[in-house]
Amino acid sequence: MLDFGAQYVQLIVRRIRELNVYAEVVRSSIGADQIAADSPAAVVLSGGPSSVYAEDAPAFDPAIFGLGIPVLGICYGCQLMAHALGGVVAPGGRREFGRQELHVIESDTLLAGVPEHTTCWMSHGDRVEQVPDGFIVLAETEHSPVAAMADLDRGLYGVQFHPEVQHTPEGPAMLRSFLYEVAGCRGTWRTESFIEQAIAEIRRRVGDERVLCTLSGGVDSSVVAMLVERAVGDRLTCMFIDHGLLRENEAEEVIETFRPRLGDRFVAVDASEDFLGRLRGVEEPEMKRRIIGETFIRTFEREAARLGEFRFITHGTLYPDVIESGGEETAKIKTHHNVGGLPDDMQFENIEPLRSLFKDEVRRVGLGLGLPESVVWRQPFPGPGLAVRIVGEVTGERLEIVRAADAILREEIAASEVEGLAQWFAVLSSMRSVGVMGDGRTYEHPVILRVVTTDDFMTADWADLPHELLARISSRIVNEVRGVNRVVYDITSKPPGTIEWE
Repeated sequence: MLDFGAQYVQLIVRRIRELNVYAEVVRSSIGADQIAADSPAAVVLSGGPSSVYAEDAPAFDPAIFGLGIPVLGICYGCQLMAHALGGVVAPGGRREFGRQELHVIESDTLLAGVPEHTTCWMSHGDRVEQVPDGFIVLAETEHSPVAAMADLDRGLYGVQFHPEVQHTPEGPAMLRSFLYEVAGCRGTWRTESFIEQAIAEIRRRVGDERVLCTLSGGVDSSVVAMLVERAVGDRLTCMFIDHGLLRENEAEEVIETFRPRLGDRFVAVDASEDFLGRLRGVEEPEMKRRIIGETFIRTFEREAARLGEFRFITHGTLYPDVIESGGEETAKIKTHHNVGGLPDDMQFENIEPLRSLFKDEVRRVGLGLGLPESVVWRQPFPGPGLAVRIVGEVTGERLEIVRAADAILREEIAASEVEGLAQWFAVLSSMRSVGVMGDGRTYEHPVILRVVTTDDFMTADWADLPHELLARISSRIVNEVRGVNRVVYDITSKPPGTIEWE
């Protein structure tokens, strides 16, 4: 798949892998001759933020369309296909963002079985006004006369919408039709294939050296620990750094879980005072992330020196972390502490065996490695911890407020019968609001509740919780957490928001 800078670039790969077809991302400027040499079953052109007619549009070899290999263009990729082959692409009279009704005109191979009217997820300003010679229009929306197009003879397909996101319900069926019916894929790739390949790659790279794992106790770092241990055995040591930014009782739970499993190869370090000292007076989110990333590494370097020599350090970095931290074409959303937050002069060499996977894929790998379900299905928690759930400066007092509010939220959701939630947490705002408690005026902080549903964490919807549950949570937080006089509920999807606030 050619990457033109889409935020969903690796999500397309993930959807294809879910259909048991192996896929990988390459740069958009790759030459047609190199693609031909690799003999892929198909090529996918990703979306991207550029306009195909702009001077600074990403480099691209149009000879790809003449290789005789099926091609699927998605969003920008659809526009690029139309533009390169003689069609017309221009700014739309009205932009389309979010859910749109899709009207199927031609139920060819790609749209076989798709209802005449369905919904799709759009995210574009330009649109295809006229298809190239040899193409037919397959579908349209109210504001996109060419929502899907195809040259059936050459196996060239383009869709203006995003079939890879969960908000396009027929998307998986469309991708399956392209892969199986158009490209002739057989669906033989499995998660077990990744485990075998990852272990072999770790062994090849590490050789006889020792590896230090940054173990937080979450699913990502736990899977990494199990994967690397499978590869190098007792040459792996796992270190848990308590940075003082964890949820209530979390440090104790991590130690109780992993010390019995790893014995002397599990090392716990309390560095909370160091982290809080370095964060004092810092309000800017990116700066907080970078400080936490660097302090993590410096702490590991200092503590590892007491344990002997390590050449490699391994993290639970996932592809959403990599995407949001920015890349060659992809815009930076936020720096993740173990991606862009690492210092340039780090003494270790990085090993990130999960950096091409999404959360649900990591969970399947964890189950395949034999991790207990209690670890595999643990709710995601960011590496910078509560520091990115406090808007503004991180202080001990503010940590206690958000920690207590978060504990109440988690306790109430655990006791409820609500299902299908992916992540839920509390955020402490930097602003204050006027309230009334007893007979007196208060001027204290609001707490924001964030609860989302998602399969992949690249897109997400806010959860429609029962009002009775929200009322109970709000009442408890205001009455039990000092410093809070207001509770609000975040009803923003991703995009345009992110799941975390910072």
